[in-house]
Amino acid sequence: MEARTVGRVAMAFRPDLTTIVVIGHITPVQARTVIEKYFGSWSAEGPKPETLLPAVPLNKPSNVAVPNSSRVQDAVTLAETLQLRRSNPGYYALNLGNHVLTGAFYATRLDRDLRESTGLVYTVDSALEAGRTRSIFAVSYGCDPGNVSKARAIIERDLKEMQTQPIPNDEFVRAKVLLLRQIPIAESSVQSIAQGLIYRTDQDLPLDEPTLAAQRYVKLTAHEVQEAFAKWIRADGLVEVTEGPPAR
Repeated sequence: MEARTVGRVAMAFRPDLTTIVVIGHITPVQARTVIEKYFGSWSAEGPKPETLLPAVPLNKPSNVAVPNSSRVQDAVTLAETLQLRRSNPGYYALNLGNHVLTGAFYATRLDRDLRESTGLVYTVDSALEAGRTRSIFAVSYGCDPGNVSKARAIIERDLKEMQTQPIPNDEFVRAKVLLLRQIPIAESSVQSIAQGLIYRTDQDLPLDEPTLAAQRYVKLTAHEVQEAFAKWIRADGLVEVTEGPPAR
């Protein structure tokens, strides 16, 4: 391996940038003994590098078409950058609202409005990806090319409704229950427990964040979710990326 490559690897993989999670029937002393045996001589040279990406400004609305002759339907993504960060308490209200939109197939708003009631799309999903310095909210769906704008109009309508009207109680409770049940399911295996601990360390969150999150979700009100969508979501600020058959 070239010296330049070795140097880059050493700069990226360092003990002061490493988190080791040990899961299983083992004592702290046993774990420490094994880790010191294999990693005890590992040392870092030079100042610790900055690994967090810088924040980015809010995007402007735009449209991008990606021709793909192998596709029959269009795959559409509507996305926008957010100023919300994962550590912001508003994350929980926004995440609960996201589950109102697409938490569980026909039981949620976008599935009902775009699939069950109108038959405009084949699939639809929304996602809140919040990080330490950058966050994104996105809605993705698949449909016939002629339905792209129709589906988008309903999505924008539903987002604005989330901002201006309180969520009906039955819809709100259903989303809250679905979200709460995902918390223990997310830690149903040794691997998922370890991955959760790594994730929380990387995001600078408390290690017991799932428990704290459950407590927050239980206390959240429909009004708080409405306020969060009004504050963080820009229904008119979405970037549209469409991949589909070339226009004829």
